[in-house]
Parts: sequence; structure tokens; C-alpha cells
Amino acid sequence: MNNSNLFTKKYLTTEGRQKAEEELYYLKTEKRPLIAEKIETAKELGDLSENAEYAEAKDEQAFVEARILELTNLIKYAEVVPHQTKVSDIVNVGSTVTIEDETGQRTYIIVGFNEANPSAGKISNESPLGQALLGRRVGEIVSFQIPSGFKKLTIIAIK
Repeated sequence: MNNSNLFTKKYLTTEGRQKAEEELYYLKTEKRPLIAEKIETAKELGDLSENAEYAEAKDEQAFVEARILELTNLIKYAEVVPHQTKVSDIVNVGSTVTIEDETGQRTYIIVGFNEANPSAGKISNESPLGQALLGRRVGEIVSFQIPSGFKKLTIIAIK
């Protein structure tokens, strides 16, 4: 992990926090006991050094425990940003932004990294586009780097 990521402020919308809490609850109350059961069943099969079921269950356990830690820290330390209910003249996390480029107009909601889903219109504040939009105003032309060079777009509306 990059050291700068350790100190980067993380954001969640109210909906994103609720989803993170639900996933954490599921992992702790349902998934964790299922994996423990798998491990016990695999142990009964004999030699652990050559037991694929045991190795698979331990790998799954490590993944789930890491995800539990990640969600716990996210919920504990992330700043919850409610969805914008009033019109703002500056793009922030939680803003709904309509942009226009040579391909037409699109609307995105700026969310924290954990909630990003571009196909659903949710982009991370940490993405190149999200970073380029933050702090900008309607009418501004924004330029940001993409793999093939630079992309320019105009901010049409902020809600």
C-alpha cells in the first residue's frame, strides 16, 4: 500500500455507509461461521498438508477477515457525506454532476472509492475524473489524463 493512501481522507454517502454496515454484519454473522465450519470439516479429512479443501477454506477465511478489517476501518474513519439536497455551485463528494464532451452529456454522482460504480453513474472522488471535477463550477472546462492522453469536458450542471 502506498503511504499516501494511509492518510487520504475516505468518504462514504449515507447509502454507502449502510451498505458497508450490512456487508460487515453479513460477514461476521453468516460468512465467518460458515468458513469455520468448512475448516472443521476439512480437518476431519486428514492430512492438512495435502488437503485442498482445508487450504481453500483457510484462503477464504483470510480474505473474509481482511474484508472485515477493511470495512470496520472504513465505517470507523470515513467521513459520511449526505447526498446533496440543495444546489451547490461547487462540485463536492455527494454532488450530482452533468458533464458534456464530444460524445454527449452524462450525469454522475461523486461518491467515495468504496461505492464507485461507473456503469450505475457513480464515480469515485479518487478517480481521475472525480479528482478533476472536485472544487469546479458550472461552465468550467475540465481536463484530465486518460490512458490515451488528455480528455476535456465541460461541467453543465451541479446538483
